[in-house]
Amino acid sequence: MSLTSTVTDKARIITVHASRIDAAMAIQFKEDMRQETQSGPDRVVLDLSQVEFIDSSGLGAIVAAMKQLGSGRKLDLAGLSPAVDKVFRLTRMDTVFTLFNSLEDARKTLEI
Repeated sequence: MSLTSTVTDKARIITVHASRIDAAMAIQFKEDMRQETQSGPDRVVLDLSQVEFIDSSGLGAIVAAMKQLGSGRKLDLAGLSPAVDKVFRLTRMDTVFTLFNSLEDARKTLEI
């Protein structure tokens, strides 16, 4: 699992460089997210624009990453492909996360 991270005044932006977040990658994803988000701004934006497939383990890993942030910090998701967006909407996770069509939309909305 490859993640890159940049920090602005208002948010940490983490980009996933993988086409899948599934059972084979979920544990590593959670660990990488923990390392990337141990400190920094209260808002984290996860750029999923390169992810084309996510299964229940991947979804669980993203939820776990959100919980690892603790209270007062927020995880937003950006750039979901149609297939990934469908998973979040079917599981009603779109009510838990703020979903942005693109990283640029997230940047504009969050003023980062």
